Amino acid sequence: MFAKLAVIISSLAILAAATPFPGGGSGSEPASSCSTAPVQCCDQTGTASSEPFAGVLAGLGVVVQDVNALVGLSCSSVNVVGVGSGATCDTNAVCCQDNSLGGLAAIGCVPVDLGA
Repeated sequence: MFAKLAVIISSLAILAAATPFPGGGSGSEPASSCSTAPVQCCDQTGTASSEPFAGVLAGLGVVVQDVNALVGLSCSSVNVVGVGSGATCDTNAVCCQDNSLGGLAAIGCVPVDLGA
């Protein structure tokens, strides 16, 4: 079963073509455009090939084909109802293609602006 999850995660990651940007703001998409809801608030974001992201993904048995895919670590959902009306994230607000790792990591992310 875990092998199937790894294949699904890998497949989704192949589709990800994200460019890393810190937090929301300039260079971000509006949070309302996140079609893979919910928007995530991650403590750290970076590329899948950089540390500590590569080590965490390897520890979870996740293989990300696109080494430049943006990954988030220690993520929690942002209240979608609040997006645009006071929702906050003090770290990195992102919209990710794969949020299936229970908040440990999110894969295929793009930064979002919670004010939009």
